[in-house]
Amino acid sequence: EYVSSKTINKVIQVHDRIFCCMAGSLADAQAVIKTAKFQLSFHSVQMEDPPLVIAAASVLKDLCYKNKEELQAGFITAGWDKKKGPQVYVVSLGGMLISQPVTLGGSGSTFIYGYVDAKYKPNMTREECLQFATNALALAMGRDNVSGGVAHLVVITEKGVEHVVVPGDKLPRFHDE
Repeated sequence: EYVSSKTINKVIQVHDRIFCCMAGSLADAQAVIKTAKFQLSFHSVQMEDPPLVIAAASVLKDLCYKNKEELQAGFITAGWDKKKGPQVYVVSLGGMLISQPVTLGGSGSTFIYGYVDAKYKPNMTREECLQFATNALALAMGRDNVSGGVAHLVVITEKGVEHVVVPGDKLPRFHDE
């Protein structure tokens, strides 16, 4: 297995208030994201409105499902739209689409299911969400040899989008590495 960069930002904006986290083959995921961004931009022009979060997740699902024999890419799609507010969807390897209040993906996720089950609670404040996500990523990165040393986070609300980067030296430590 080859890892070209452990600090790559795997949180990609696909539209104004819609982002995706990539997992699997980076080249496959980037190709799917590039196509999805084009389709969503075209969709937005046709509808004269931003796409819904479910529309973005559905585009990713269709691309993954139609190419399931050739692709090794999965996505967490999250965002905010005026119809349903905040939403999170999973597009699995092979193109299955599921809506969930919280979800995990990627190689590091196997190490943190217990943490997420124990610490996630609905309706967390912004600060609680950021701490929860930072801790989860730090725990995953501490155990997974292909997860990076920087936490890229995005806060998506009705008011807009905020990017938060937590450098490796500022991440919490839960054990000696």
